This record gives sequence, C-alpha cells and structure tokens, in this order.
Amino acid sequence: MNKKSVWTRAGVSVAAVTVMVGVAGCQDGATKAADEPAAQSPAAVKQSPLAAVQAAYKKTAAAKSAKVRMTMTTSLSADSKAGGGTVELSGVQGWDPAVMDITMKGSMLKELAGAGGGEVPDAIRMMISNNVMYMDMGTANAAQMDGKRWMKLDLNAAAQAGGAGAADLGAMSGMNQDPAQQIALLLDSKNLKHVGTEQVEGVGAEHYQGTLTFEEMLASDESSKVLPEADRAELVETVRKTGLKGYDTNLWLNKDGYPVRMAVSMEMAGGKMDLDAYYSDYGSAAAVQTPADSETFDLFAMLKEMGGAGSGA
Repeated sequence: MNKKSVWTRAGVSVAAVTVMVGVAGCQDGATKAADEPAAQSPAAVKQSPLAAVQAAYKKTAAAKSAKVRMTMTTSLSADSKAGGGTVELSGVQGWDPAVMDITMKGSMLKELAGAGGGEVPDAIRMMISNNVMYMDMGTANAAQMDGKRWMKLDLNAAAQAGGAGAADLGAMSGMNQDPAQQIALLLDSKNLKHVGTEQVEGVGAEHYQGTLTFEEMLASDESSKVLPEADRAELVETVRKTGLKGYDTNLWLNKDGYPVRMAVSMEMAGGKMDLDAYYSDYGSAAAVQTPADSETFDLFAMLKEMGGAGSGA
C-alpha cells in the first residue's frame, strides 16, 4: 500500500465526517435567540413552547460544552445505489470556542472509509480545534506514513483552495457542532409545539417538536451566508439534488431546562437520515489536546504534492 492509497481512504473518511458534522449543527442563531424575551417561570414556560426553547437556547449557549453520545442512521430507498448504515460517536464537544474530541464507529463509517480499499480501524478518533480536523487513521496506516497516524486537515485552507467540494468544506468550516445552534434553528419553526412529558433514560423531560422546509432552513442559516456566492450556490444546488423535503427536530429538556436529547430527521429523494443525540454534563471541561506535528501528516499538503489542489481535488 502506498501513500496515495492511504490518502484515498482518508479522503473518503473525510466525506463521512463531513456528513456527520454537517448534520450535527449548521446554524448560528446567537443574535436572534439572544434578542428574544427573557425566560419565564417554569410553569409559564411549560405552557409556552417558544419561551421554553428560548430559555433552553440561553442555558445551552452559556454552558459552552457538554458530553455527547450520538447515532446517525441512513435508511435509503430501494432504488438507491448507495448503502445505508449507522455511525455512532461519543465524546466531548465545546462551543465558544468550538472544539470536539469524539470516537466514531459503525457500519456506515467502515463502508465509506473502506471504499478506498484495505483495512480500516474499528473505531476512529476525531478532534477539531481552531477549525483544524485531526483523525486517527490507525496503526496500519501509520506504518505507511512514516509512523504518523494522525491525518490533519485545515478546513479553512481546503475551502479557500476551491475546486469540487469547496462549498461542503466551506460550510463545514463555519459549523460549530453546537446544540445551542440547533435549538436556535428550531426557533424558526412555524409549528413549534409541546408534545408532552416523557422519560429520557429514566428521567422526566419535556418534549418539543418543530419542522422546517429547506427554504426556511436556508434563510435561517447564517453559516452558509459567509460563503462566496459561487460556493453557496453550489451548496444549495447540491442539497436540492438530494431532494431534501424537510427538516424535523424533536427536543427534550430536563427539569433544569437543558437539552438531554435531540433527534433530527431529514427526508430526501434517496431515503431518510436520522440523527439522535444525547447530552449530559453541561459545562464540563472540553479542552482538546491535539497531536504534535511530529505525529501528523497534512492531508492538504499531500494534495498539493500530488497535484490535487491544482486540479480541483
């Protein structure tokens, strides 16, 4: 196996991560949510879905970090050529500043990463700090990369280089994987409602639900607006081609008003994607100790060395 084959597998892994992180959070609603009225009393909030979700946004944004356990499942239509599957991740994430340290595993990840050929790790650790992503590609890959097992990708540099996929990377570089931003997005739903009181892992929680069309979601998505017009148009066209029909969010808040579970579902022409996340330990330390340069290989630099950056790879 040569370095190019390692790069091929790594590149497909990046595609998988892009999908996962993209679903996890894509909207900066800090300004709008912060401008809403102050939270009401617990009794009043229970009667007002908008007030409850506004209060949850403020609490979550102020917490700045949490532990997360997430599962993403794709159920594809019978005529789809791609395979469905599941990806599971667990770890810690922070917002303000945006950091993440998670471990990923699952059938979908192995299928996507394995598309480049060869063995892939049973689990892949990923970190994001200062808009740079690191992925542990495992011992086998390290043997082919002069002992360097961590793949490094500067999301800003990759997006600015242009070429195919620049819109995806540009959008990804603006994402925060922040549950507060998902809550802010839910505030734009015109049919936000309180479903009832339910149990989440043995604890009582208030269940809220709302939906958005693609057009409503795009209008609320501040992160996509920072992209160059051409890249934003490419991103919009790519999403439209998926046949995205809607964006449904279910949110469960504990007695203290923090999200303990968030479920997002997207209907597309080729099938359905579901993301189910559980949060805990809000405010816990989310410091990420990224690998030393001596342990990393720069994916973007490798691209340029192979001539990929100039050809739009």
